Amino acid sequence: MSRTTLRAKGQLTLPEEIRAAAHLEEGDLLDAEITDEGILLRPQKVIDATQAWFWTTEWQEGEREADTDRASDRLEIVGSGEELLTALGRRAKAPGRPRRAH
Repeated sequence: MSRTTLRAKGQLTLPEEIRAAAHLEEGDLLDAEITDEGILLRPQKVIDATQAWFWTTEWQEGEREADTDRASDRLEIVGSGEELLTALGRRAKAPGRPRRAH
């Protein structure tokens, strides 16, 4: 347990070990809430609007699928854009290959 002092204008300093354990950095937002046990602080990380697409449910599902493919060695490495197009063409023409709806 750590102790801190409430300062002017309601400011307090979180002890270094708590900031490190919670991965808090200067400028991070914290939600504050009164609970039956006392005051609860919840760190809130803000996502830049230009990067929000990456955190959508659909994109994260694709990331998990790609991680599974990598872990299962289901990869084909190509050396150029032309090789990529050729490989995609082969896959599109492969018999019995189910097509996925997106």
